[in-house]
Amino acid sequence: MSDSLWGYQPSCGHTAGIDLTGYSVEATDGSIGKVDKHSDKVGSACLLVDTGVWIFGKHVLLPAGTVKRIDPEDRKVHVELTKEQVKNSPEFDRQRHTEDPAYHEQLSAYYLAYRIM
Repeated sequence: MSDSLWGYQPSCGHTAGIDLTGYSVEATDGSIGKVDKHSDKVGSACLLVDTGVWIFGKHVLLPAGTVKRIDPEDRKVHVELTKEQVKNSPEFDRQRHTEDPAYHEQLSAYYLAYRIM
């Protein structure tokens, strides 16, 4: 697993402590939802995105390393994924997210396949 996947890229404009809740999330080909929650925790920084009506009722967990750019003025987070990649991502599991290292590995494997370095 790449630890850098679970940390913000230095060039994305992230500032620790900034609340990203409510920011719109933009894939490379359009909007995918809004940030419901986020974590700046070292080694497991991520965004929980509510996809709203686009993928009815689905939440997706995006590792912070997928964030390309944060635009605080427009309150948008741009990620290096397509809408299809987000749509096909592993289902978010609230219980396993915090308790199961295998779940973390499953997410890592999926997103590392699309990681742009």
